[in-house]
Amino acid sequence: MAVLELNQENFDKTIQENDIVVLDFWAPWCGPCKQFAPTYEEVSNKVTDVVFAKINTEDEQALAGQYQIRSIPTLMIFREQIAIFSQPGAMAGADLEAVVKKAQTLDMDKVREEVAKETN
Repeated sequence: MAVLELNQENFDKTIQENDIVVLDFWAPWCGPCKQFAPTYEEVSNKVTDVVFAKINTEDEQALAGQYQIRSIPTLMIFREQIAIFSQPGAMAGADLEAVVKKAQTLDMDKVREEVAKETN
């Protein structure tokens, strides 16, 4: 599957309409981001039933600020509209695949319970 380019206009719709969304916050001037891009693309082609997307932090500063992106690349995973993973730094392809597999098997009822406890 092709990696989507997200921006302020399509971000919410993408998160709401897909069960799992993996995000790569990056910038064109970032060397580690450029090195990680082929790995991210490769994993996106291997893993099914997951949307992979990129957010250019230069163009989408509001989104980067909203999610407190302090260094790039930063990877985030949303499942059922809940941010369940956020980590700065590039990953090896096998590590990214493993994190996505964990996201796919996560008990979301437990996650929602934890979120409810934190917000009360």
